[in-house]
Amino acid sequence: MENQPDELSTAEAVAEESFLGPIDICLLVIMICGAAYYLFTRKKQESQTSQFKSYSIQPTTVNTMTMAENSFIKKLKSSGRRLVVFYGSQTGTGEEFAGRLAKEGIRYQMKGMVADPEECDMEELLQMKDIENSLAVFCLATYGEGDPTDNCMEFYEWIQNGTADLTGLNYAVFGLGNKTYEHYNKVGIYVDKRLEELGATRVFELGLGDDDANIEDDFITWKDKFWPAVCDFFGIESTGEDVLTRQYRLLEQPDVTPDRIYTGEIARLSSLVNQRPPFDAKNPFLAQIKTNRELHKAGGRSCMHVEFDIEGSKMRYEAGDHLAVYPINDTDLVLKLAKACNADLETVFSLINTDTDSSKKHPFPCPTTYRTALTHYLEITAIPRTHILKELAEYCSDEKEKEFLRFMASTSVEGKAKYQSWIQDSSRNIVHILEDLPSCRPPIDHLCELLPRLQPRYYSISSSSKIYPQTVHVTAVLVKYETPTGRVNKGVATTFLAEKMPKDGEPLPRVPIFIRKSQFRLPAKTETPLIMVGPGTGLAPFRGFIQERDFNKQDGKTIGQTILYFGCRKKSEDYIYQEELEDYEKRGLLTLRVAFSRDQAHKVYVTHLLQEDTDLIWNVIGENKGHFYICGDAKNMALDVRNILLNILKTKGNMSETEAQQYIKRMEAQKRYSADVWS
Repeated sequence: MENQPDELSTAEAVAEESFLGPIDICLLVIMICGAAYYLFTRKKQESQTSQFKSYSIQPTTVNTMTMAENSFIKKLKSSGRRLVVFYGSQTGTGEEFAGRLAKEGIRYQMKGMVADPEECDMEELLQMKDIENSLAVFCLATYGEGDPTDNCMEFYEWIQNGTADLTGLNYAVFGLGNKTYEHYNKVGIYVDKRLEELGATRVFELGLGDDDANIEDDFITWKDKFWPAVCDFFGIESTGEDVLTRQYRLLEQPDVTPDRIYTGEIARLSSLVNQRPPFDAKNPFLAQIKTNRELHKAGGRSCMHVEFDIEGSKMRYEAGDHLAVYPINDTDLVLKLAKACNADLETVFSLINTDTDSSKKHPFPCPTTYRTALTHYLEITAIPRTHILKELAEYCSDEKEKEFLRFMASTSVEGKAKYQSWIQDSSRNIVHILEDLPSCRPPIDHLCELLPRLQPRYYSISSSSKIYPQTVHVTAVLVKYETPTGRVNKGVATTFLAEKMPKDGEPLPRVPIFIRKSQFRLPAKTETPLIMVGPGTGLAPFRGFIQERDFNKQDGKTIGQTILYFGCRKKSEDYIYQEELEDYEKRGLLTLRVAFSRDQAHKVYVTHLLQEDTDLIWNVIGENKGHFYICGDAKNMALDVRNILLNILKTKGNMSETEAQQYIKRMEAQKRYSADVWS
C-alpha cells in the first residue's frame, strides 16, 4: 500500500502526455505496411495455386496443426483421422500405393495419412483401438531373400519377437513382390498372418502384387474390392464423388538466393559440395570414376567395367555387397518434357504438402528449379501407372484423348487390356504419352507431383576390398532397346555411366554413390568348397569372391575347391574378364566351366553344364557341406538352376521331393545356399 501514491502519480503523468509519440507513430506505420504486404503476397500466392480451378483437381483442406514428435496416434486424434497407411518400400512403389490409398480414403469417409514405420513408434498400434472405427493398412514390399525393406526392418522384428496384444486393431495388408523370386511376397504374407495371431482383426483379405507381371493391375483390382469391404465392415457409405485432389501446392520463389536452392542433393543442402561422412542413401559420396572400360570385344552390345574411387570416404565394403548409383535423366528427355508442358526450366519453386500433419513436407528437396527436378528427382522414363493417366486426362483439350486416358485408367477388363498394350507392352513413358496425345498439356508443377521419385540403381560389387580397399568395381551392361512404337529407350543409370569417361587432362568425372550391405557372403572358413553360377553380368560378385580367395591363398591359407559356371553368347564377343578367369584357372585357384550359347549349332547354357556335373555338385554340397551361389536372371536361369539342384539331391542323395526341398531350406538357413538375382 505504501507504493500506491507513486503509481497513481505516474499514471497521471502518462495521461498528461500526448496519446501517440513519434516512435509510436513510426511503429504503427511499419505494422500497417507489414500487414498490407502480407495480404498482398498471400493473395498473389493464392492466385498462383488456383490457376487451374477450371479442372476438378483442387487442393485438399489444409490442417494448420504442426506436430514435432513422430506419434502417429496423436496426429490421427488431433486431425480427426481414422486411417493410417504404413509402407515398406525400397524403390518407391510401396510408398506410392500407400499415398493413393490414403488419398482415396476421403471418398469413403476415412480421412487418412501415410506413415513410414521407420519414423514411427509402432508400439502405438496398441492404441489404435482407442480411435473409433480406425484402420491400419500396410503396403509392404519383399526385398532380397524374402527380407523386409530397410525402413520396415524394426517393425518386422518387433512383430516377429513381440507378444503385444493387438486386439481392437483393424488392419489390411497389400504385399508387393515378384513371382520370379523364391520368397514371393514373404513379408506381406507373414505380417498379414502375424497381426491376426496377435489379436488384430483383418478387415479385408491379403492382396499380393506381382511386379513380374502387372503390379498396377494387381493393386487396383485389390483396391476396388478393398473399399467396399471397408464400408461394409464399418457400416459407412461412399460419398460417390471421385474428386481428384492435389497433394501439394505450388509456390514460386524467384527471390531465393542461389545458396538456398537444391541442385540435386538428396537431403542436406550443399551435401554434394561440402561432403561429410557417414555416407549413405540420404548422404551419398561423390566418387571419382578412375576407370570406365568396355568389356565386350564385339557384337554391338556394351558392357562396362567401372571403378569408383572411395579413398577418404570412410566407406567399407565386403565382396557381395551392392553399390548404389544416383543417376540423372537424359537431357533430351528433360527438354522434351519441358516443351510439352510449356515450362521455364529455370523457374525456382517449391511444392508444399497441403497436409501439414504429414512428415513429408515436399515430394523432393525444395526449393529447386524445374530443370533440377526433372533431371535429378523425378523418374521420367518409368511406365506411368493408371492414377497418373486419370489425372493427366483432366488436361486434355481433345475429348477423345481425355476419354482414352480415362478408359485406360479404368478398372474395366477392356481398359486394363488397353493399358497393358498401349502403355506397358509399348514401353511408353510420360514423354511418349504427351507426344502421342498432343492435346494433353499438364502444368509442369502437377507433373512434378505425379511422377515418382528417381531411385538409385544397385549393382553387385565386382571387386574384393582385400585387394582394392580404396576402389569399388561394378560391371554393368548398357541398356538400350527399340520399342514397338519405333522409339529407342535407354537405361537411366547405364546411359549416365557410359557418359562418365575419364579423359586425359580433364578432372575425373564424379558420381553420387553409397554402399548397401548384403547377405551374399563368402563362407567364413576359406577351406569350405563353393560353387558359383553366374552367367553374363551375374559373374560380378563372383569376381570379388575369386579375388578374395586368391588374396587368402597368397596369404598362405588353405583354399577350398572354387568352381565357377559362367555363360555368354560368344567367346569372341562377350566373354567378360576372360584373361583374369583363365589366369586363376592356370594357377590352380579356380575350376572354370564355361558355356558359349551361340558358338555351336545347338544352344549350350550353364544349366546344361550343371546337368553334366551331377557327381561334382553332389560331392561339394552333399558330401563336403559346401556353399552354392546363384547370381543373375531370376525369371528363368535361377529357377532352372534350383530345379537342377533339387534333382541332384533326389538322384545322388536318394531324397524324396519333400526331403530335397527341406535340404535346400536348411542350406538357406545356414547361408550355404544364396541367390543375388534380379528380374
